[in-house]
Amino acid sequence: MASLLKNRSLLVNLTIGAAAVALGLVVYQQKKKADARKVSVSAALLQQQDSKTSQAVLEALKHSADFRKLSKSEMEDTISRDQLDDEKLAAGIKLAVDRGVLTANPGNGAYKPIDVYGKSVEQVTDEIIGELKGAEKTGCVVVLVGLSGTGKGTTMARLAKMLPNATTWSNGNVFRSLTLLAATWCEKAGLDGFDEAKALTAANLKNFMTMLTFDFYSPPLSSTPKFDIRIQSKDLGIDSMVSDIQNTTLKGPKVGKNIPLVANKTQGEVVNFVNIATGKMSAKGMNVLIEGREATVDHIATPHRFALTLSDPIIIGQRRASQRIMAAALKALGDSAAAATPLEVNAALVSELEKIAAE
Repeated sequence: MASLLKNRSLLVNLTIGAAAVALGLVVYQQKKKADARKVSVSAALLQQQDSKTSQAVLEALKHSADFRKLSKSEMEDTISRDQLDDEKLAAGIKLAVDRGVLTANPGNGAYKPIDVYGKSVEQVTDEIIGELKGAEKTGCVVVLVGLSGTGKGTTMARLAKMLPNATTWSNGNVFRSLTLLAATWCEKAGLDGFDEAKALTAANLKNFMTMLTFDFYSPPLSSTPKFDIRIQSKDLGIDSMVSDIQNTTLKGPKVGKNIPLVANKTQGEVVNFVNIATGKMSAKGMNVLIEGREATVDHIATPHRFALTLSDPIIIGQRRASQRIMAAALKALGDSAAAATPLEVNAALVSELEKIAAE
């Protein structure tokens, strides 16, 4: 009898335990559905994968504990990466100053802070354009800095649309052009591969810079009249317009694998080249937009300088977290994304948030 009672008690306990697990699973599934209903992102908005999508995801998930935790982590990682990048660029600029290529205090003026907290990209760009005070009508150079996640890329894109005769500037092709010259010099010198110490001497860098010319070119040098960089060296056997080789030779392995070495040593030379190039473009009535780090663009000669800031830096993490979640949700939905119901989209967002937060 005692054994029978013991078995019955064990069976009751197992039954209760199984019921508790089942109840817990039901509660969990109901919570997920409830969380999904709280989110409000349509299939069309998810497919856009732009700033409007990330803002909608942010608003929908900002009260979630997992989202707050992920946002804090993303904010800390972003700030840490930015600091490391700033230190690397600062080292390159210091090297240029020590070599006499740049001055320690360029004296180009302070940055106008623009707090983007709670503002749309339209409000931010309108504020910047207002600060130009009409300079855009005759051509100017606009410099934009700020932490990653403050919306520099989005702001630049809208400025390019709103300002007349506007163009964005990137230093990438200048570094690639210098790398092509240095790598070709090594080949001509009969060296076994790229030799940084021999190729990137002060004398060589000075000579390489004379082989780069930025100007307004017309046919036959250019297929259409436009500003371009010409790489020209009889000794190295190169005479090309950058626009003609930017997606071929300048993207090849000879250039690609050696860019970091060259970029580290040529920050000053490139900054000086940019000042010449942007001066020529703005003199022709163009509005040149430059996004970068303060260490570098401190040396760009223009009074139109803006720094995007966030009075609450957690927004940086929230934006980054939203971008990761919305990309993962779109991938998870796959081919069915376009036809997904709002509940399916929202369930995917909640599910991907849980996965990412658990990493």
